[in-house]
Amino acid sequence: MNLSPSNWELFAAYLAVCRTNSLSAAARRLGLSQPTVRRQIEALESLVGTALFTRSPSGLAPVDGHPALIAQAEAMEAAAMAFARLASGAAGDVTGAVRISCSRVYGVEILPPILATLRQDWPGLEIELVPTNHVSDLLRRDADIAVRLTLPRQAALIARKVAPMQVGFFASPLLAVRLLGLDYPALAASGLMIGQDQDDSLAAGLQDQGLAPPQHTAFRSDDDLAQLAAIRHGIGFGICQVAIGDRSELVRLLPDLTLTVEAWVVMHEDHRRLARTRTVFDALVAGLG
Repeated sequence: MNLSPSNWELFAAYLAVCRTNSLSAAARRLGLSQPTVRRQIEALESLVGTALFTRSPSGLAPVDGHPALIAQAEAMEAAAMAFARLASGAAGDVTGAVRISCSRVYGVEILPPILATLRQDWPGLEIELVPTNHVSDLLRRDADIAVRLTLPRQAALIARKVAPMQVGFFASPLLAVRLLGLDYPALAASGLMIGQDQDDSLAAGLQDQGLAPPQHTAFRSDDDLAQLAAIRHGIGFGICQVAIGDRSELVRLLPDLTLTVEAWVVMHEDHRRLARTRTVFDALVAGLG
């Protein structure tokens, strides 16, 4: 006789019939059809090698002599209910790890204050931050949540639009002495702009604004943190988020020129059911405006 946890559905049918004395009542309790419950009882009888019920005026009655079978069925039922409670608790508790993917500059400059407040409110949270300039695949679960600058198209992803990223031209205080008052063509011709290397999104963004990308640059990198460091150290002037530039003692050049980049907080729809992921998602949406 092979009675194992894999037979739980058979035991559940057995207990339901024991408690209701009826195949139809047991089927209603289990949310199954009566033929399905009958097949499950017949399968269990095949396993134990004997009939499990007799017909009586009150319906189906368990055959005497199977106390061990009833005890095992009740033990399996208790274990299944305990597992369900644990699973429900895990889904409802704001505890455990949540993995967030974002650009490097977001991860270093923008998200930490939001995450600090999250940890104060929910000390059971474990934040895993993945600063990367590559788009994480949420469908493959590379991350639980992502902050993206492009709207995802996959139907299985939930996206909430947040405040757009405002960017402008900034320079260090020392370099700004030489550059303040120049218009964009003069700045572009100075050879002091910080640009990108292989990525052409900055050039495309400038062209969208009717601005010609510079022919020569002082520094090139596709790493937004490296670009920010180069601005701060006076290697050249460059694009920087206005919120970062304003609090970094950098000097804004061309204050009337602002580029806008839309932003979204994204997660897989399955994570709506997990309180910890939903809590972090909502906090990021609120914190990023």
